[in-house]
Amino acid sequence: MGGQVKRIALAEDDVLLREGMATLLESAGYDVVCRAGDAAELLDFLRGAEPEMIVVDIRMPPTCTTEGLDAARAIREDHPKAGILVLSAHVEVDQAMELLATGRRIGYLLKQRVASVDGFIEAIERVRGGDSVVDPVLVSELFAARRREDPLALLSPREREVLALMAEGRSNAGIAHRLWISEGTVEKHVRSIMARLRLPDTGDDHRRVLAVIAFLESR
Repeated sequence: MGGQVKRIALAEDDVLLREGMATLLESAGYDVVCRAGDAAELLDFLRGAEPEMIVVDIRMPPTCTTEGLDAARAIREDHPKAGILVLSAHVEVDQAMELLATGRRIGYLLKQRVASVDGFIEAIERVRGGDSVVDPVLVSELFAARRREDPLALLSPREREVLALMAEGRSNAGIAHRLWISEGTVEKHVRSIMARLRLPDTGDDHRRVLAVIAFLESR
């Protein structure tokens, strides 16, 4: 990519931030080919252009909810080779996960990172080069969310072993034989697993299925 023109499109409704980013990018050798104030203007521009990079605010007019995220989805569909960097004023874990799941050449940064000129340009370059970029604050939030939401976090090591064998389709007797414990002890572990996973008492077979699903989803 060395000497070629680096074309980039911006979509940000805050005029000062948009012009500030444009100035930074131009000083870094980018050709800012679009300075849109909303997602509709950006998408309209992209119908006849192929910039290497798009920087888009996650919340823009008219509703300031998910316009930028919706635009990023459409851009990824219509311009699969373009890099996309989404900016957000706040950490929004669910939206970030949905965006990052779309693949390479994708980034998610908090707007405060723009103030760090070198870091902002580095993020742009990394996404343009094919990498994914995730804001460090978001990484911390994702780990925290995983710890909070992991349904198996409350299980003891032995209970996890029992649940893993349940996932293999073993009966209580089969689990007891495998772990060299009594069937009564297995039954106690199973009851504890059900209680810790807060599974409704709707029949033992159905609860075992729900427990196994929780196990598989956590892997």
